[in-house]
Amino acid sequence: MEVLSYLIPISLLLGGIGLVAFIYTVRSNQYDDPEGDARRILNNDWDDHPKP
Repeated sequence: MEVLSYLIPISLLLGGIGLVAFIYTVRSNQYDDPEGDARRILNNDWDDHPKP
């Protein structure tokens, strides 16, 4: 039971760090273009097998 006194604060700290990181990414507009990636993968401008 003594180990819970270490694990609970550590888990709360890690959860808080994750929450802060998520809020930072939302505020820095990293989720603004969900359609762009879907269209970009279908684009043929960057071919994996370039012609010689």
